[in-house]
Amino acid sequence: MTLTLAQLALYAGALFVLFLTPGPVWLALIARSLSGGFQAAWPLALGVVIGDAMWPLLAILGVTWLVEQAAWLMTALRYVGALMFLTMGVLLIRNADKTIAADSRLTRPGMWAGFAAGLVVILGNPKAILFYMGVLPGFFDLTQVTWADVTAIMAVSMIVPFLGNLLFAAMVDRVRLLLASGTAMRRTNLVAGALMCLVGVLIAVL
Repeated sequence: MTLTLAQLALYAGALFVLFLTPGPVWLALIARSLSGGFQAAWPLALGVVIGDAMWPLLAILGVTWLVEQAAWLMTALRYVGALMFLTMGVLLIRNADKTIAADSRLTRPGMWAGFAAGLVVILGNPKAILFYMGVLPGFFDLTQVTWADVTAIMAVSMIVPFLGNLLFAAMVDRVRLLLASGTAMRRTNLVAGALMCLVGVLIAVL
């Protein structure tokens, strides 16, 4: 491996700063944490990891032609994701007066549902590859990297946001535990539903 620990540490720090910038992933984590707790949110963080590995890899390989050739597919994926989150948000708002235990759709979103939501959020933003193509050369000489270097870069790109997303979801879950009354739960469901709809809109327009 040609990369140094100092280079990887600097890159990890930059990714952490990027993580602190609110975006669709944050909104999705908040919405799922409020509606189903940490158990509903961590699969979403796991799904996001796939994109956190894929976009840097594609950027490193320089496959800009993939984005051009599959532009229609990326657009379709974005709108599918937008529709999914809008539907989830509307369902939450319609069931705002019900407690979480009263609606299995809110208590058992399912690991696969959360994982798929994470995939949609991260893959629904194909412009991420342009970000990595612009940022990675500032940290590494991509013309000299080995496969071991690529693996290390991908690992850092996955681990830093994943741990941050898990910590963030756990914090939101702790706040959720304080909302035990029916009124508080109704407000929580309304907020969660609105956030889901906002994620859908952001995916569609960004």
